[in-house]
Amino acid sequence: MRELEFPFNGEYIVTKKRAIKRQLLESGAASGTPKKIAILGGSTTSHIKDCLELFLLDKGIPCEFYESEYNKYYEDLMFDNPELKEFGPDVIFIHTTFRNLKNLPTLADSKEDVASKLDAEYKKFETLWVRAKSVYGCVMIQNNFELPYIRNLGSIDSTEYRGYIRFVNELNARFAAYAENNEGFWLNDINYASACFGLDKWAEPSYWQLYKYAVALPAIPYMAFELSNLIGSIFGKQKKVVCLDLDNTLWGGVIGDDGPERIEIGQETALAETYSEFQEYLKTLAARGILLTINSKNEEDVALKGFERPDSVLKASDFVAKKINWNPKSENLVKMASELNLLPESFVFVDDNPAEREIVRQQVKGCRVPELTTPETYAYMIDRSGYFNPAAISEDDLKRVGMYLENAKRLELEESFADYGEYLKSLEMEGEIGPFKDIYFSRIAQLTNKSNQFNLTTKRFSENDIINMASDANRITLYGKLIDKFGDNGVVSVVEGIIDGDTLDIELWLMSCRVLKRDMEYAMLDKLVAAAKSRGLTKLTGHYYPTAKNKMVREFYDGMGFTLVGEDAEGNRSYYLDIADYENKNRYIKC
Repeated sequence: MRELEFPFNGEYIVTKKRAIKRQLLESGAASGTPKKIAILGGSTTSHIKDCLELFLLDKGIPCEFYESEYNKYYEDLMFDNPELKEFGPDVIFIHTTFRNLKNLPTLADSKEDVASKLDAEYKKFETLWVRAKSVYGCVMIQNNFELPYIRNLGSIDSTEYRGYIRFVNELNARFAAYAENNEGFWLNDINYASACFGLDKWAEPSYWQLYKYAVALPAIPYMAFELSNLIGSIFGKQKKVVCLDLDNTLWGGVIGDDGPERIEIGQETALAETYSEFQEYLKTLAARGILLTINSKNEEDVALKGFERPDSVLKASDFVAKKINWNPKSENLVKMASELNLLPESFVFVDDNPAEREIVRQQVKGCRVPELTTPETYAYMIDRSGYFNPAAISEDDLKRVGMYLENAKRLELEESFADYGEYLKSLEMEGEIGPFKDIYFSRIAQLTNKSNQFNLTTKRFSENDIINMASDANRITLYGKLIDKFGDNGVVSVVEGIIDGDTLDIELWLMSCRVLKRDMEYAMLDKLVAAAKSRGLTKLTGHYYPTAKNKMVREFYDGMGFTLVGEDAEGNRSYYLDIADYENKNRYIKC
């Protein structure tokens, strides 16, 4: 929804929140089981809840909310709370600010006194987090602290040991260390958000004195937007691909008219340096697994010469797909998504031409299209829009671009074979399949939240959920990793089921679409049957729950030898498989 895309009008959102919510619900922007979010505040939180709900709906995440009473965040978590327990939160968000710090330094304090106050303030929160995790076991998000509205020591406040700024910075560093070392715990960085908005406006004191808003009302939509980006990334709603125009987007000028030698790139002019900085930003996105693609109206042989310049930061080899032709860019994008086995909604389309942006916005549902103005703001717009906000960086993320480039080599090899089975043999595939283990917990959770097309039930799980599954004796869990002669695809498949008598009920089965039709699904089923038999089970049951995105697996269980039990009016299907005489199906993967 355009009104909720950055840069937005915060005052309009606050004023029109009911109308915006109605439009979102009518458009079908969010469906499925709502996420339950508990907001526990050290100040008034009602507008935070309202704005957060809008931004999450716009990301396709419906929500239900629990709000603590004013400034009762500590009591809600440290003592028995039947209402919160019954609510069963998926996310607990602790909204505290500088105004909630009680152990601030005074000029009478020694260094030891200040250190004790810092320890006490930190320990209060750490005890809270440990208690909340043990009781609720859900995703937890904690604000760090914005800088003080008024310094107690002026210009030396950040260096003097009794300064408020130094105290906040050291406390924030401890919070960050805890987040780094504890799974399922994230920081909402209001220190950064308040700096972007402007601290004087963020902490304007009349909102506290009149309404007990620690964050001024005009700033709340911006804080809620940042928080929604974090929650969205935790539940796999971040984008995967930057789809880029060339002329006046990656370089200044029109390469077909000016020639590669005259386009603006490099360090010779201010404009050239601006485009180089944008390319450097894109390079950092690619380094953490965001795919770069080209979608340009140009002659391909001419356009690619721009990347041959020695001062071009990006090279043609940095792009996993290219559509350089005179076709409509909307058609190019949809075709590119299909070739990469991704959905168009995974894409962010970046083009300096407003007409092209509007066509893609209208024609490609779910694709995000940032409004671009001048080239020095391109990176700013993409970053602040939160499209590629990561919840964590996994080893698979760092390898992703290489994996897609390797896939292009596999496709080239496939086209050289007349017999598909011989092609699969030539890949020399090896699979690693086993119960969930800690080094893969993050990747498994990431897959459950990102996989849409090959996801039979489209259930979503947090990392805490995955950890709990791994230790549950009443479940069978499997991850699948695939390696071939072109490289390591990483963890690409997940299966999990619940034991019920002599039956394993498959709750979750998903696979990355980049390894489709390679026998990985057969290898996973073989290992699942073996694990079930080892537990004395005689039958598997499975389910297909249709969504707009997983139609490709509607007949999956039929093709795997399961028997259809029934199908309801909504298209939900149930299956079973008698495993007594099961014969292995995988032919091409060495496990």
